[in-house]
Amino acid sequence: MSTPPDPETASGGAAARLKAAAHAAIERRAAEIAALSDELMHLPEPGYAETATAARFSAWLRELGLPQRTGLAHTGVKAVLQGRGDGPRIALVGELDGLVLPEHPLADAATGAAHACGHHAQLAAVAGAAVGLREAMSELDGSVALIAAPAEELGDVDPHLDAGSPKGPPRTGDGSEGSEAVEFPVGKAELLRIGAFDDVHMALLAHTGRGGGPRFSVADTLNGSLVLRARFTGRSAHAGSSPWLGVNALKAATTAAHALDAQRDALPESDGVRINYLLSGDEGGLGSVPSAAVLRTMVRANSVEALQRARDVATRSARAGALAFGARVQTDTLLAYLPLSSAPALDDVVARNARAVVGDAGAARGRHLGACSDMGDLGHVMPVSHPYTGGADGDHHSPDYRVRDHRAAAVEPALYLAGAVVDLLADGAAGARRVLAQSPPRLSVPQYLALRRGMNRREIWEEQ
Repeated sequence: MSTPPDPETASGGAAARLKAAAHAAIERRAAEIAALSDELMHLPEPGYAETATAARFSAWLRELGLPQRTGLAHTGVKAVLQGRGDGPRIALVGELDGLVLPEHPLADAATGAAHACGHHAQLAAVAGAAVGLREAMSELDGSVALIAAPAEELGDVDPHLDAGSPKGPPRTGDGSEGSEAVEFPVGKAELLRIGAFDDVHMALLAHTGRGGGPRFSVADTLNGSLVLRARFTGRSAHAGSSPWLGVNALKAATTAAHALDAQRDALPESDGVRINYLLSGDEGGLGSVPSAAVLRTMVRANSVEALQRARDVATRSARAGALAFGARVQTDTLLAYLPLSSAPALDDVVARNARAVVGDAGAARGRHLGACSDMGDLGHVMPVSHPYTGGADGDHHSPDYRVRDHRAAAVEPALYLAGAVVDLLADGAAGARRVLAQSPPRLSVPQYLALRRGMNRREIWEEQ
């Protein structure tokens, strides 16, 4: 990948001077930025309910004197640092939520939420970058949106599955407190729906990596995913004296799970498919044939087309289980995340600034990860970069995951995010305009919403 011309050279050293001022301001408050990351780590909240986390981030912005919008998709926060002209707007994004992991040592006793994915450090990095960019905005041609997004982790999807595939007109509520319930299970999709990104041209988010990973990596690709819930309905009967009069829904679901497992080697390796499922049975008495069971499956893949192929396999498997026992099955499919591919031209700018902070030895580039992020949704409508930072121990989404080095996880990304913004918006925003020219959007927001809604469906099957 070729490296674009350095904006520092084009602007006669103005970018270097502005970055030095921004970095100095961040370093002066480095201890506070690290402390904010640690404070939020001990304040985990589940998606769309991150009220205390949002309030803390909002208070930081208020201390910087920034007007803001709050309550976006219930808890989202947005503020704008305005430059001297009408150039492009760059979003620096952090995520508010923890994930439900009750066995984590720092889990909230009431909700089970824990920061086992490092979102708290993202918010601190955005807060720190804001401190630095205040020193540079008066000479930059454009603006910066500081966005705290809710619900990146996939929480309880049943309410969204119960809604079925939308048949009527799109929802019109803005997702704020007191308005209509959110439509989508992940926050950036919802923020796109309500227009919170309508004035944004590109977006950056620095995510903590897994323990033992590089100090910095960029251009990693991520899978997309969907959830398929299969509800099997059979018929109760006495399990001892007359089980043949029943239709065992739990065995139908178990057969469907076996059918799904049996087909994994038929899914192309190039699709990057990952499948995991949970099986639950009827809550009735042990002496009765189970009349209801549910098989919940998450399907991950590296493209929309691959997701559709794997979804069809899961749907056929559910029907096979129902057919084998004469049960009825209702399948509800919900798109969770779209696959993530970042914009190479934007990655170049971020990588150059990160190497100046962490050094070449600590940087890596270009892996495919089986995980998902709703930055993939954002990346379908604008250029995005989703670098990974260091500073954590353990594996994501596990009880041993914890940020230990808040400088690596929050202060360092604040430095290189601020530096990247300076490079993009200096010299008439030449860098940002170059990124936009080289990274045309894949979809308009209406096209994106149509794709997302079109992936959701409800189907009922039973033998005639």
